[in-house]
Amino acid sequence: MAYSKQQLDNIKHQLNYHAYRYYVEDSPELPDAEYDRLMQTLLAIEAEHPEWVMADSPSQRVGGAPLSAFETVTHELAMLSLGNAFSDEDLADFERRVKDRLGHTESVTYTCEPKLDGLAVSLIYENGRLVQAATRGDGATGENITHNVKTIRNVPLTLQAGDWPERLEVRGEVFMPKAGFEALNDAALKRGDKTFANPRNAAAGSLRQLDSKVAANRPLSFYAYAVGVMSTSFGEGQSERLQQLKQWGLALSPEVKQVSGLEGVKATTKISWPVVRIYPMKLMG
Repeated sequence: MAYSKQQLDNIKHQLNYHAYRYYVEDSPELPDAEYDRLMQTLLAIEAEHPEWVMADSPSQRVGGAPLSAFETVTHELAMLSLGNAFSDEDLADFERRVKDRLGHTESVTYTCEPKLDGLAVSLIYENGRLVQAATRGDGATGENITHNVKTIRNVPLTLQAGDWPERLEVRGEVFMPKAGFEALNDAALKRGDKTFANPRNAAAGSLRQLDSKVAANRPLSFYAYAVGVMSTSFGEGQSERLQQLKQWGLALSPEVKQVSGLEGVKATTKISWPVVRIYPMKLMG
């Protein structure tokens, strides 16, 4: 059966939409078998018309030819490390600095989420298409890992329809869920291979493979937590920006929560002291 370019684009749109429903919304609309049928149709069309294969095609998630080395990427906006607080007193000092900077005396609204133990990455979208992914590195420069990040199922290669900035940097964490990590190590043990010490090492090691087919076979996931460079601003604060990113197809941690004051921050976790990433709402506006 002969297919047109328009039919190919329609199949790509369907695959991107249903991947969003499955990996971001956790609300699939299509049976796995039907999704697989669409993917096989896409692969067959692209095999017949290799000139139609684009970098944002869902087929590119399977991994390509290995690289000989990683390119260095200079971050346009430095990826700074997080500040730490180890006690209620440290947290109170943090809030005092926030209020001084904002000239604010009332209760501060914070956006809180768990600090994931993975690898910080920067995703650059131009005209809604993923064009670059890089590690944080030393904060000023990192490594180009676009070929590996494209294999992560919940990283959109093309943003969902919307009024997104012409150029947008999304920052987030690539990590390996515990169940996936355990399954990966179980499989390694059965083969007699070396196992990973922890999920963070497994995630970092996967992203630093020159052969993207290795990353494609690892249970990696991504959660967005901030924006960097953007050609036009959007959202009134951190919470609004995160929700907008989700509408464009980026996955967020399900534990993201907006709270009021330090007591709200401390109430976001059941452990004795919060280990969370917190953003004063207006500082991110």
